[in-house]
Amino acid sequence: MTVRIGIVGVGKIARDQHLPVIAATTEFELVATASRHGSVDGVRSYRTIEAMLDAEPTLEAVALCQPPQVRFDTARAAILAGKHVFLEKPPGATLSEVDVLGELARARRVTLFASWHSREASGVAAARDWLARRAIRSVRVEWKEDVRYWHPGQAWIWEPGGLGVFDPGINALSIISHILPRPIFVETACLSFPANRSAPIAAEISFRDTEGIPVSVELDWRSTGPPIWDIRVETADGPLLLSQGGGELAIAGEPRKTAPEAEYRGLYRRFAALIAARTSDVDLAPLRHVADAFLRGDHRTVEPFED
Repeated sequence: MTVRIGIVGVGKIARDQHLPVIAATTEFELVATASRHGSVDGVRSYRTIEAMLDAEPTLEAVALCQPPQVRFDTARAAILAGKHVFLEKPPGATLSEVDVLGELARARRVTLFASWHSREASGVAAARDWLARRAIRSVRVEWKEDVRYWHPGQAWIWEPGGLGVFDPGINALSIISHILPRPIFVETACLSFPANRSAPIAAEISFRDTEGIPVSVELDWRSTGPPIWDIRVETADGPLLLSQGGGELAIAGEPRKTAPEAEYRGLYRRFAALIAARTSDVDLAPLRHVADAFLRGDHRTVEPFED
């Protein structure tokens, strides 16, 4: 059965990922968009989700691709209208608002899906399976990129709730919270805030798991050159390295074969399965780690950042 879906927020992530996947899948049909600044050729467009919901009574689901700071009211309107909701990452500006949406979705018997696309990277499932049977000694994450290249002109990222460097860094947290066999929690953190911004440009975080295994995470948006998206896990049986954001896997120095990148295809396959089962998936562990880093972190002021 094909689900009739609408997209809210026709920006870069919608055009780069959601639209191509929806066009290629048989599980979903794009019937409308709601966006102040964008539209899709051949698809009915509206300025607001309220207008879209009023004009499209057969719409069954929506994918929300706006910045997280404005997503709550949109998601609430969709759930109250009986629509299934796909939340782009991060799922919201706060943990509490996503909890409210989860309760509302359960009451209305619709699906709410908090998506974490990096968990669908081609090396992640194999890494999780391998680590489940290993004695882990330490974990180190390096997630460094050039914000001017990857997020040019996206002012919302630097505003309260925009997460700053945690916008890409939460991808790393989504992977490690998925592949490690035990929960982790923040012990210390140092967050670097540009003097003219309200969100951090870099962060160093020390976690440990429930058995004391150290997990260090270094995030930096000031890096130049090729991005570094690496997760290294030292085990009694040798190191495991997830690189390229989880797309490449090596164990004990030997590369493992991985499938071509299809992260958003995996997300939409999961969304379709959740809708069919009339259930939700709202894992907030990655966002909770970010919130804990802000709570426990030493906030340091660094040089101003100009885009």
